[in-house]
Amino acid sequence: MVGVGQFPKFADQYYAVQEGVDAATLGKLFLIPTAETPVANIHRDEILPEDKLPIHYCAYTPCFRGEAGAAGVGTRGMIRVHQFDKVELIKITPPESGYAELEKLVGHAEKVLQLLGLHYRVIQLCTGDMGFASALTYDIEVWAPGQGQYLEVSSCSNCEDFQARRMSLRFKTGAGENKFPHILNGSGTALARLFVALVETCQQSDGSVAVPAPLRPFLKSERIGPPRQ
Repeated sequence: MVGVGQFPKFADQYYAVQEGVDAATLGKLFLIPTAETPVANIHRDEILPEDKLPIHYCAYTPCFRGEAGAAGVGTRGMIRVHQFDKVELIKITPPESGYAELEKLVGHAEKVLQLLGLHYRVIQLCTGDMGFASALTYDIEVWAPGQGQYLEVSSCSNCEDFQARRMSLRFKTGAGENKFPHILNGSGTALARLFVALVETCQQSDGSVAVPAPLRPFLKSERIGPPRQ
């Protein structure tokens, strides 16, 4: 949590674990808010050879976030929940290719929405809206017709060497110099909100939901419903 910049700044927003009834264990372990937390730290305290970069990781995990409990219309139903599943993309790159790799990362996240035929937009965040560790962030928002608004389903960031310095991750150049790499992260999909957008976009006049072609082999159906009368 410290290595990726979530602690100590956001320690009050995540779920601490207690082992049984032993209160002395509370706060020694936490439920992860995103797969970025463990995956970006895989190479902490290492010095990697330059020829191994860039390194790409993809992880699928449940995510737990305590800030979801705030009252309001935007926190009801499946739009904002305490637990959700998410695919996370992580890249460790040389500094000179960090921003080119960020553009590719955004493209990978966009590809999912393109294959599903969902309308979306990409927004570059201003400094005040970016995360604590990020140097540049793009949000991908998918249109949810029933909500009448865009829902964020992906956030892609280049944290430059901020996280690498915190976790003491370096790489050795061909000239023998130790440098800090750029660490990038991006959500492939946040499944709860993606489900909302899919159902609202693909719902038919009889109440059934047309299944997008890429999902049909997995659901074994072209349509869900219609609902029983």
